[in-house]
Amino acid sequence: MSNPVFDNSAIFGDPRKRARGRAPQGTVAASYGTATAGYDAAALDQLYAAPSATTADTGRLTYDDVIMKTAGLLAVLVLTGAATWILAPGLWIAGAVVGLVLGLVNAFKKSPSPALILLYAAAEGVFLGGISAFYETAYTGLVGQAVLATLAVFGTSLVLFRSGKVRVTPKFTKVMLLSMVGYVAYSFLNVVLMLFGVGGGTYGPLRSGLLGVVVGLVAVGLAAMSLIVDFDSIQRGVRQGVPAKFAWSAAFGLVVTLVWLYLELLRLLAILRN
Repeated sequence: MSNPVFDNSAIFGDPRKRARGRAPQGTVAASYGTATAGYDAAALDQLYAAPSATTADTGRLTYDDVIMKTAGLLAVLVLTGAATWILAPGLWIAGAVVGLVLGLVNAFKKSPSPALILLYAAAEGVFLGGISAFYETAYTGLVGQAVLATLAVFGTSLVLFRSGKVRVTPKFTKVMLLSMVGYVAYSFLNVVLMLFGVGGGTYGPLRSGLLGVVVGLVAVGLAAMSLIVDFDSIQRGVRQGVPAKFAWSAAFGLVVTLVWLYLELLRLLAILRN
């Protein structure tokens, strides 16, 4: 199980899940036959003699595309978050609801919508800005620590993936799937206990104290694994030569994982402060 944004995509999804012998729509393999149709021998000789076209020349996905789109979404998120923090921290609940709805819509769209993805980033900015203001009021300096920790985990995950020391194998994804299912079930039980007033703790009886620290560390580890799977999905998309427009989908998927990672670190650091 990877980030649902990538896992549900016919573009970034694991090719093992596709039927053998079929290339995904929009890839170089799927379009090569039609691209060379209609050329005579002389024209083909000129094509072969010409300099090799880059992915940018052919309108295919590049790492630069993903980096620029991700940076743009994070800029929108930070700007709306800062505005919410200063002007109306109480809007974080509305931001959370709108962000959840837009996140689900974007995750299951077959073709990315830049407008909806930008709106998602803005909604998440409202949510994170408000909740970060709450945490900062309770624990001075906590938000800065959480931001630095998020960048550190992201950087470490990227280095491990690029170095080849951590590879996305079937066993890796299976372990991640089982761990994610367990984490979601555990978190749901914690919320139910909170609603019925069972136990105590600011974050529920199952997410407080030493137990809360252990669960928080597990959650951060799962988020880091999700980042590595995201990187693998993006690498697969670039190698397959998918259309450049899917850089929006890749950037959206990364932002979803980063938001989750930041929230887990925020809660973990708050528990440690207590």
